[in-house]
Amino acid sequence: MAYQDHIIEMGQLIKSKNGTWDGINAESVARMRLQNRFKTGLEIARYTADIMRKDMAAYDADSANYTQSLGCWHGFIGQQKMIAIKKHFGTTDRKYLYLSGWMVAALRSDFGPLPDQSMHEKTSVPALIEELYTFLRQADARELGGLFRDLDAARAAGDKAKEEKLLDAVDNFQTHVVPIIADIDAGFGNAEATYLLAKKMIEAGACALQIENQVSDEKQCGHQDGKVTVPHEDFLQKVRACRYAFLELGVENGIIVTRTDSLGAGLTKQIAVSNAPGDLGDQYNSFLDCEEITPENANNGDVVLNRNGKLLRPKRLPSNLFQFREGTGEDRCVLDSITSLQNGADLLWIETEKPHVSQIAGMMDRIREVIPNAKLVYNNSPSFNWTLNFRQQVFDAYKAAGKDVSAYDRDKLMSVDYDGTELAAEADERIRTFQADGAKRAGIFHHLITLPTYHTAALSTDNLAKEYFGAAGMLGYVLGVQRQEIRQGIACVKHQNMSGSDIGDDHKEYFAGEAALKAGGVHNTMGQFA
Repeated sequence: MAYQDHIIEMGQLIKSKNGTWDGINAESVARMRLQNRFKTGLEIARYTADIMRKDMAAYDADSANYTQSLGCWHGFIGQQKMIAIKKHFGTTDRKYLYLSGWMVAALRSDFGPLPDQSMHEKTSVPALIEELYTFLRQADARELGGLFRDLDAARAAGDKAKEEKLLDAVDNFQTHVVPIIADIDAGFGNAEATYLLAKKMIEAGACALQIENQVSDEKQCGHQDGKVTVPHEDFLQKVRACRYAFLELGVENGIIVTRTDSLGAGLTKQIAVSNAPGDLGDQYNSFLDCEEITPENANNGDVVLNRNGKLLRPKRLPSNLFQFREGTGEDRCVLDSITSLQNGADLLWIETEKPHVSQIAGMMDRIREVIPNAKLVYNNSPSFNWTLNFRQQVFDAYKAAGKDVSAYDRDKLMSVDYDGTELAAEADERIRTFQADGAKRAGIFHHLITLPTYHTAALSTDNLAKEYFGAAGMLGYVLGVQRQEIRQGIACVKHQNMSGSDIGDDHKEYFAGEAALKAGGVHNTMGQFA
């Protein structure tokens, strides 16, 4: 509803109360309504699901329309990210948030820092979703509040042209609320537990749930060893649980991202149920590392498979886990991905051990032979050493092309000694274009960095501590932080405004009129940053 329409509607409502509501100002109500566009998390989930569906269709039409996100571990971090995006690019189009289970475990658990093994409280995940959207909605209120103040000033100055321009800006305001792809880990238990948590996450505002095919009780970070997968049917029960949660809550466009860790997972906890040769369970079991046995050399307690008339004994480890054959990871990833898309998933996530477009594309080509519009969410992970990986890729390309690489030591390419070389420059260019190249060649619809703000917080704090507690003293803060905030136009330099002080002043004036005691007067030190 347009700003003026809100004013008219509220004016009629106030008038209908026969004078008892005359202390209420219709335009003030209109402003508060526009500053709080989303009343519930479900409204946000429905709105952002539609955005993602539109973006997925745009990507299908042109791979240049890929999307991006950064992982955010606090509402303030997510808010500042979206404010920065609007400032620098003028739009939030195709820019999302990612909620990382790793960062929830490391930063938001009551137990303190934890590894990414689903040990953190499951309720901390929907709590962070709600927190992120609370801060994004406050960013809306803050920016609109500024427009309303400018509108009042234009009216006071009798500047009709500026007034019309500001009214247009209000009516065409783009919200900071964007889709969140939220990590539900391996579901935190059985399918019922997954369903219950999925509901909480959707009610908090999540339109996209990312779930992985590891066992819930032994789940590992995708970039650590010791990952254990589950049979497809076990995983698909949880995929269906997520879909039921979306449908129950009326988010019919909800997105499910299915992640396979099979490339790095060499173990399974269970042997799949198979009812016929070639069925899904049989395909899963076909990757097991087995040896042929006879009844005579079978051992007590052996698990035995019957395949094509032969008795096979899967290799079982002392941990009671079963081992897959080496070299089967890509085949298992492809099967996992196709199976997920055929059973309700919308997007794929393949966790790889390095960022290599050709490797990713090789798997996606096979998947797209079966599912032509298969699309990938890809983790541009900080667990990769991007500099070393890409310098080695260029080194290998040079060597394959017969180019002299004698000036380089492949194992030491991270060294600063190579920073000015042709190889390093080409590697950096490949890093720069990785997302566009991956979107075009490897079906990557969404590029995310899982843990960037974890690392930026640590880096900026380290730099400040080094200067402030050293010889620079207060100049360390002023040079490295405040002066940069002022000169780069960082909104947070006016921290009172960012925390909602001006919004509170507006409300005081609505509620108390001329009697309002406002914080934003001439003695507010934030005036130094005007």
